[in-house]
Amino acid sequence: MKVLTVMWWCWVALAGAACPLSAQEQPYGFQLTGRSSSTKISFELLSNLIIVPVLINHSPDTLHFILDTGVSSIILFDAKSPVFKTMKPVRRVKISGAGEGQPLQASVTIGNTLRMGHMAGHNLSMVVLDEDVLNLSAYVGRRIDGVFGYELFNHFVVSIDFENRDLLLQKPGKYRYRRQSGEKLPITIEDAKPFLEAVATVSRGQQVPLKLLIDTGAGHALSINLQGSNAVLLPEKHIRAQLGRGLGGLITGSLGRVQEIRLGSQRFQEIIASFPDSVAYSSKLPRPGERHGGIGGEILRRFRVTFNYQQHYMVLKPVRKKFREKFEHNMSGMELVAKGPDLHEFVIESIEKNSPADQSGLRPGDQIMSVDGDYCKGMTISEVYKRLQKGQGRNILLAVVRNNRLFITELTLARVI
Repeated sequence: MKVLTVMWWCWVALAGAACPLSAQEQPYGFQLTGRSSSTKISFELLSNLIIVPVLINHSPDTLHFILDTGVSSIILFDAKSPVFKTMKPVRRVKISGAGEGQPLQASVTIGNTLRMGHMAGHNLSMVVLDEDVLNLSAYVGRRIDGVFGYELFNHFVVSIDFENRDLLLQKPGKYRYRRQSGEKLPITIEDAKPFLEAVATVSRGQQVPLKLLIDTGAGHALSINLQGSNAVLLPEKHIRAQLGRGLGGLITGSLGRVQEIRLGSQRFQEIIASFPDSVAYSSKLPRPGERHGGIGGEILRRFRVTFNYQQHYMVLKPVRKKFREKFEHNMSGMELVAKGPDLHEFVIESIEKNSPADQSGLRPGDQIMSVDGDYCKGMTISEVYKRLQKGQGRNILLAVVRNNRLFITELTLARVI
């Protein structure tokens, strides 16, 4: 799977900002509709990202937002979205984030409503980007309209069932932790984001304490900020890679394996970790020396995860069959983007030199039509990547279109890290 990391550091103070109406006139904040103390909401899991359907204001169009613990503001990615016409802009701002690009132009809007199943948020502020510079839809394989996180996690106890693809939202006063629910681990909430203390085992068995962001908006397993942890060095065996995209543009760096990471009593070995370049990552952190990296979806999806911000803890319940899965990287050496009206046309964006894809004669711009006889129209881009990260030495048969001509080629998967 492509290492898809979505990193947000949006320094616009929006949490709690509301339309200037009294509580008697209109409700404020996130709440459950009716008299229920909990509700379940289904989600999609694509590229290890949690994608939920939402309705904004009075628009009948269903939008798809990433649910992200790493973002403090509600962000709509494109002012050209029809829903922007239902919003009330009050000021213009520039926002910065991870990546190598320049600050983005955006509008702050107030008095919005966001609905998700039997949950509604009223009088919300939202940031709307002038244009969708992230283009996450092409990398996730379905339309992505925006992102939100902190407001939801701060109002409810949120349980994420990755196996069954559903969220359980509970009123904090009604939630009771039980030991059979999993292991309870303390977290801190800083800059509206959750952090966990972990221990990494690096070269020669050295154990290093790490302070890690729990980041549901990152598809990777683990990222480490080399500028923030002097005890962690870049692994001797590593590759250069595009690690993902942030509000500041592309995030570049290296990929390598960490011997072990320990979260409470749970241990993961030979994890593929991202090591972002400082210009795209640590230089834009508010306190770079105090944050050592993050844990993303490739680890989190192996648990049922519960966040309780009010009581400052999270609960991890292992899904045992997921624990048997090894951590692997794309073994083909090619990166894809999804195109077309339904985002089921998979086109090669780039190819690593001397990789299996390169040796098989593939080129950027080629469209993959089928994988081992399975037509791509019936697959997601995530499912294609899963085929390309399993089976060292396995042969993959591809049907490819180049310049309107169809040909067949075979590549042999090879582990590079």
